[in-house]
Amino acid sequence: MIGPVEAVGPAARSSKKTRAAGLSIASNAILIGLKLAAGAITGSIAIITEAVHSSVDLMASVIAFLSVRKADEPADADHPYGHAKIENLAAAIEGMLILVGAGIIVFESVRRLVDVPEVKSLGVGIGVIAFSAVANLCVSSYLYRQAALTESPALEGDAAHLRTDAATSAGVLVALVVVEVTGVTWLDPATALVVAVAIVFAGIKILSRSSRVLVDEALPGPELDAVRQAFEEHGASELQGFHKLRARRAGSRRYIDMHVQFEDGTTLRRAHELAHELQADIRGRLRGADVLIHLEPSDSSEPPERC
Repeated sequence: MIGPVEAVGPAARSSKKTRAAGLSIASNAILIGLKLAAGAITGSIAIITEAVHSSVDLMASVIAFLSVRKADEPADADHPYGHAKIENLAAAIEGMLILVGAGIIVFESVRRLVDVPEVKSLGVGIGVIAFSAVANLCVSSYLYRQAALTESPALEGDAAHLRTDAATSAGVLVALVVVEVTGVTWLDPATALVVAVAIVFAGIKILSRSSRVLVDEALPGPELDAVRQAFEEHGASELQGFHKLRARRAGSRRYIDMHVQFEDGTTLRRAHELAHELQADIRGRLRGADVLIHLEPSDSSEPPERC
């Protein structure tokens, strides 16, 4: 079952997601400019790698910004279930962008390992990368909080990008300090290569999580148990059992449908009332889930999950 969270209405949720995605765009744009300038001054491939990484993050942030706005549009004739899955699609695209960025970094790092360039004025680069690490850590923490509050896969993917960027910036920072102290310049492209490996793992993780939702993977066990618990605790004697419980997720929305069996003699009006009560209980436990209940008599040929 989902734990207690701050009550957030649809309009407030949309506003929070849009504001968070906008902050990510602004942050990445500033950091790209700083890193490109520092890379040009120092000649460091590790710093240029960080600029490429931030460029991928910027594209991901723009995708997240557009997707959260589209996902909150109401259902229409062409999309009767709404547009929530656009967020999951955006997260998958973000994961693919991460992998593309990692490929560029690997190519450039290997090339620089073969022909190690001279690096200079690393003090500038060290300052820029240190600022980048702190900025990305702060922004990613904010995005993670908003993603948890709004259950936005797109914001979660964007936050993962920035958290990975913060971690890789910290690694680059250490490497630049070592290069500055020791003069061992091959550490610069070697560090960029290690960063690329870390980025690949982050991209695969995001792709895996988003693709599971896109193929309608069932909700996790604790959430399905919350549905069963709502039925068990309902207490109405007319409720005899249920079966064909199905549940999936799209964006931050959950969709649940189930067949509920009622005691013989229960009027349609009473069964309808009980079904609405059960729907409200499930929605309360699963953050406003969309619940569809099919009414059946207790002598249905389908065996109930619980009698």
